[in-house]
Amino acid sequence: MPIFQYRCVHCGKKFEELVQKYDDPVRCPACGQAAERDWSGTVFSATGQKSKHCSGNCKTCGGCK
Repeated sequence: MPIFQYRCVHCGKKFEELVQKYDDPVRCPACGQAAERDWSGTVFSATGQKSKHCSGNCKTCGGCK
């Protein structure tokens, strides 16, 4: 199960959450409102090295291919 970074749309709180699937809905622990994935974190490759071209958002990033 992956741990992702999230940001609350309502209150702005940033937090990490353990989810079963990457698209599971997540609620803010502070206010209970819907949260969105926060793509600002550092991304590492499978080798543990920092990725040079990846934004962390696989829907918009072509850096891993």
